Amino acid sequence: MIFTNAPSDLDIVSDAIDEVNKLKGSDCRWDDLPTFDVDKDKTNFRQYEEACDRVKHFYKEQHEHLLQTAEAIRRDAKPEWMQVAGLVHDLGKLLHVFGSEGQWDVVGDTFVVGCKFSEKIIYHETFEGNPDSHDPVYSTEYGVYEPHCGLDNVMLSWGHDEYLYHVLKNQSSLPEDALYMIRYHSFYPWHRENAYQHLTNANDQRALEAVRAFNPYDLYSKSDEPADPEKLKPYYKNLIAKFFPEVIEW
Repeated sequence: MIFTNAPSDLDIVSDAIDEVNKLKGSDCRWDDLPTFDVDKDKTNFRQYEEACDRVKHFYKEQHEHLLQTAEAIRRDAKPEWMQVAGLVHDLGKLLHVFGSEGQWDVVGDTFVVGCKFSEKIIYHETFEGNPDSHDPVYSTEYGVYEPHCGLDNVMLSWGHDEYLYHVLKNQSSLPEDALYMIRYHSFYPWHRENAYQHLTNANDQRALEAVRAFNPYDLYSKSDEPADPEKLKPYYKNLIAKFFPEVIEW
């Protein structure tokens, strides 16, 4: 299936939006600490165990928040490629309309398969009914892998992160750090809980830094005021044209 960038969707940003979202300087590094969220109480985010049914349902059926993420990154004057990563990072959820079997193979935290399920995975106890939990190989610490083999050599649970990564790695000019952000942004057991250290190697450190730099914008921007798509279309059309071909094959 082929999708095209609609030429009427994005162009130059309006003067008003330029003033509101003015860059603070071109020398800002992508890995500088975020400033947009300094006044937010982060203790209320990702509190799954205490979440009411309404919050759990929202997480299951969540609407995409791509513009909020991209705008938070832009407000902190991060480079254009990182803004684009924020804008597209959840587009892999298109899997849901491409014949997926449900939410389970599209959204949710990702984890390593082929070895013991980490206790750092959210709702870890639900794996008890998975046959891999009792398999003589898959239930061991290393499973089918070698110590410190690196994340490039392990298989993650399938979802929108992995799907979009494979779509864009050969169909965009995004730098490697952006692809790390896209591929691993739901891999919370690793980048937040420090799980799977026995499988990672020195090459994964750069990926970890990139994902941790991106994560605050993905997570905490959800409480921001909704962005105005019509006003932002011109600005993001220009960015899309810089990093993507006119036609992307999905």
